[in-house]
Amino acid sequence: MRIAELSTPELRQGYADSQSHSHSHSQSHQHLLSQIESSIKQTENLSPDQLPPDTISADLRRFSTQLSQLAPFANSLSLLIWKLSYRLWNACVDLSNAASLRSLPPSRAEDHAKLRHVAADLLFIASDVSGVPSPAIKSASFYLKTGLIWHDLRSFDLASLCFERATDIVSKIDLDKVSDAGERKLLLDLNIARSKTAWDVRDRNLAIALLNRAKGLLFGSPDHHKALANQYLAFGKTALAKSEESQDLNDALKLMNEALDLYEKGLREARTRQETGDLKDLRSKTLRFISALHLQKNEFESVIKCVRVLREECESGDHHPSLSVLAMKAWLGLGKYGEAEKELRGMVVNKGIPEGVWVSAVEAYFQAAGTAGAETAKGVFLGLLGRCHVSAGSAVRVAHRVIGDSGEGSRVRAKVVAELVSDNRVVALFNGEGAAKQRTAMHAVLWNCGAEHFRSKDYETSAEMFEKAMLYIPFDIESRILRAKGFRVLCLCHLGLSKLDQAHEYINEAEKLDPNIASAFLKFKIYLQKKDQNGAIDQIQAMATCLDFTPDFLSLAAHEAVACRALAVAVASLSNLLNFYAPGKSMPATEVVVLRTLVTILTQEPGNELEALKFVKRVHNRASELGSDCFFGTGEVGRRERNWFAVTSWNLGTKTGKEKNYELCGEFLRLASEFYGLLADGQAEENMVCKSLIMSVSAIIASENQRKTTLSEIEVKQALELLDKVGKILKSVLPGTQLNGDQLTTTEPDLYFIYTICAYDIHGRLNDSGSQIKLVQKFTSSKACNPKHLLQIGISASQGLRINHEVATFALNKCLSDFLSSSSPDYQNVALIVRKLIGVTSIHKGDTDDEAVYGMYKQAYRVMVGLKDSEYPTEEGKWLAMTAWNRASLPVRLGQIDVARKWMDVGLQLAKHVPGMETYRACMEDFINGFEKRFCAPNDGERKTDSARSII
Repeated sequence: MRIAELSTPELRQGYADSQSHSHSHSQSHQHLLSQIESSIKQTENLSPDQLPPDTISADLRRFSTQLSQLAPFANSLSLLIWKLSYRLWNACVDLSNAASLRSLPPSRAEDHAKLRHVAADLLFIASDVSGVPSPAIKSASFYLKTGLIWHDLRSFDLASLCFERATDIVSKIDLDKVSDAGERKLLLDLNIARSKTAWDVRDRNLAIALLNRAKGLLFGSPDHHKALANQYLAFGKTALAKSEESQDLNDALKLMNEALDLYEKGLREARTRQETGDLKDLRSKTLRFISALHLQKNEFESVIKCVRVLREECESGDHHPSLSVLAMKAWLGLGKYGEAEKELRGMVVNKGIPEGVWVSAVEAYFQAAGTAGAETAKGVFLGLLGRCHVSAGSAVRVAHRVIGDSGEGSRVRAKVVAELVSDNRVVALFNGEGAAKQRTAMHAVLWNCGAEHFRSKDYETSAEMFEKAMLYIPFDIESRILRAKGFRVLCLCHLGLSKLDQAHEYINEAEKLDPNIASAFLKFKIYLQKKDQNGAIDQIQAMATCLDFTPDFLSLAAHEAVACRALAVAVASLSNLLNFYAPGKSMPATEVVVLRTLVTILTQEPGNELEALKFVKRVHNRASELGSDCFFGTGEVGRRERNWFAVTSWNLGTKTGKEKNYELCGEFLRLASEFYGLLADGQAEENMVCKSLIMSVSAIIASENQRKTTLSEIEVKQALELLDKVGKILKSVLPGTQLNGDQLTTTEPDLYFIYTICAYDIHGRLNDSGSQIKLVQKFTSSKACNPKHLLQIGISASQGLRINHEVATFALNKCLSDFLSSSSPDYQNVALIVRKLIGVTSIHKGDTDDEAVYGMYKQAYRVMVGLKDSEYPTEEGKWLAMTAWNRASLPVRLGQIDVARKWMDVGLQLAKHVPGMETYRACMEDFINGFEKRFCAPNDGERKTDSARSII
């Protein structure tokens, strides 16, 4: 509001006096005032679109500060300052009025506030001026108005400064002498404004103290009572809105009680009907707030009392919609559900209560009564349909409230809502384009409820809610996809209920509306649940024809098939997935992962080893084509993949070997050696390469006996190539170490022996006896050699189709030497070796070198000498004695007396060290004595020979 510069004759006269006596002012005063006036003129000349330069307010602030240091002033000079203050204020008013027609940026409003603040300071500097009525009140009003502007700009410090300056000015005024209504109102407004600023800076104690102080400034005015009560009520509402603790509620209640008390006192002061009506309305409003506060504090009896007071206030009662809600909630809090239901049904009958109010009441009643109130809430709502207009939005709210959150009773509430929303009258509320938004909202409420029950695996309730949600989907082309989505989710529910036929029906309907990969995949799941593996495999092919198909669905189908233990389907799915791999193409998983998964699935059931071998070979081939790092990956990931296939190939090889499927065993072990070769970054991997190769050759040789067919030339060459690889590895030099037979057998003592025996066999097939003896000699010089291995080699070399007398003799002699050099010889094996050596020597040297055989018997005799009874196997001892004696038979027949005597003597000597041959020994001695008497006399040789022939 613009303020007249000279509002009284006295002010005008004072201004004239100031003009006539201006020459009496000091030069400094004149200079300062002229600068102030110049800045004010700049402000007056500003257009509404111009921003006040920052220098104007800064200059005026500096000038006013300098001017205040020259106080006090003569009355004429004070009048001049007064005039300048009013000019500046009015200029600010003009600028503000012009700017109100446009959007005023905060920076401009702040500039105007600074100028107003300077104007107030100038008026304060002028102090009391003779001839001006109530100068203190006018100065305080400038500060009050400026403070209110700063408060609106959220500059609470500046606002508080203005209010405090105004308070200091009016504090010297005698209130009894203030008679003007406007001045009285200013005093009250100043306290209220200062209180609001204190409240906003969270100084509640000061704010309330200022309001209490303002009670002395009411002057019996109903308007003053109303203004102060409104501020108490505003503070109470703020405290109620921000209540986080019980103390906040108590403070809010105190403030509202103060407001209520002031409204009642104002009613006693009111003189007009308008004043009385306004105060009564505010009093009722405050009582409702107080009632709500009591309700929030669970003081339900107090709520009922407040409602009764409000209803008894006049004959018609207070028909505010909130009263019935407050009363109902209070009765619910007291546990009196009958009274609460009366209030609720009373609202239904009363058509004047707004829809939002009774819907809120239904929500509150159901929330308090819980699941038990679901039927009542449904009945009340359906009853409302016949009595008053019910909007679709209300139906959505009630449905949402009754459904509530998941937890105890949620299934019962869902059933009630299903009955409610399927009622034809409720469905009719959502007809037409006008209810499209509400129809979408209801569908969302029902859909979310169904989804919640689906997540909790309550598929029956979920299916029911999804079915009801379908009622709120229009039958138009635009909603076709949404309806298809509904059919798909119903298919999922019935899958969960194992109602496969119904699920199949739903997914067929979905495919009619929106044929896509999701529907095709769900049909695939149905085939899996029905254990129709052929149908599932066919559906995999159908999935690939969908327009939105991606290879991810084949991976997902494999997971589903594995979960259903339909391994054949999983294999088919992953096999199809392999067809989509191409360089640079993005896929759900790397090719090596898919192949690893395939091999894993195939090995879960027996009998799939041949199929697994096909994919393991593919891994090896793809790694060769693409490069090991490109196929398996680099770093630790690639190393783990290589290691997995190496270990798996080894395990499958050992498994098929135990099952005597030697052909597969050989293939798996050969592939294992290849994979371990890709890992060969240490001695352990080199050992595994050797081990795999050796065992692979062993399996190839074993397959010959199993098939009962001789190895082909190609197979022999393949085995020889594998053995050559082993030989190269054995000769290879690793950093700081050499892998040889001793190192090879550090962890696998029999491995080098197996290598030797396999290599011996293969070289034997090639008639390479020289290599055979070298292999055995090298083996005997290694730490892996032990007598039992040599015994096996000797036995192998001494029998079969490819006998090697040299190897057999060498191995058996070395074995015999090792056994005899032992601290506790194994005489059972010693006896076996002796027998074998006698046999080999007899076959290859017996006809030409009888002494070699005789030497073996003598060696056996020397072994037996000094042994305890039965320490040398008795049966073997008897065999030696009897065969040695029997070898004398032919010499006797041929008349070779010395040879016969030699064999009879060794047989007798052996018999003497064999328990249980006493009778034989006696017969032998008798025969020898007779033999000596008859055939060994001088000059009777011819007769002795003939007689010897007859005796033998």
